[in-house]
Amino acid sequence: MDFKDVVVSRRSMRAYDDSKTVTKDQIEEIVKMASYAPSWKNSQTARYYAVLDKDKCQEFATKCLPEFNIRNSKGAAYIVTSFVPGNSGFDTAKNEATNECGDGWGYYDLGLNNENLLLAAKEAGLDTLVMGIRDAKAIREEIGIPDEEIIVSVIAIGYGTKDATMPKRKDISEILHFV
Repeated sequence: MDFKDVVVSRRSMRAYDDSKTVTKDQIEEIVKMASYAPSWKNSQTARYYAVLDKDKCQEFATKCLPEFNIRNSKGAAYIVTSFVPGNSGFDTAKNEATNECGDGWGYYDLGLNNENLLLAAKEAGLDTLVMGIRDAKAIREEIGIPDEEIIVSVIAIGYGTKDATMPKRKDISEILHFV
C-alpha cells in the first residue's frame, strides 16, 4: 500500500474480530515505526504499554475503560500511550520551559509518535481506535505505569470487521491560509 493510500484509508474502527490475535512481533514493529517520529531535541519521551493476552485485555477494559469504549474495542488488543514530562519543550539544564507551551510539547511529540503508530498499524493490515476517555488512575495501577509519566490515551488495535466510512472532511480552504 503506498503512503497516500495508508493515510486515506485509515479510520477509527469500532468493531474487531476477536478470533484473530495481534502478536508481540506486530506490536514491536509498529512501535518501532512510531519511534521514528520527530521529538523536541530528540528527547524521545513517548512510552508504550501493550496488553495482548485476551483475558488481560478483558480485565484491563473492565477496570480502565467506560462502557462505550469497552463495547467499541471488544476483540482488540490495547496500547496505552504516555510520555515523560519536563523534557520536551524544556531547557533541561535550567529546568524551565523554553516557551509558553511547556509540557504541551510532550503531548505534541507523543501525538506525532501516535500518528506514525496508527499509520504503521494500517499498513500492517490492522485497525485502530484512539480512546481519550479512560481512567488514568486505574490504568496506572493495572499495568504499573510510573507516576512520573503522563498517561494520554489508550489505542485499541486489532483486525477490524467492517468498512468504516470516511466522515466529511473540511474543505482545504477552511483549514489552509496563505499569508
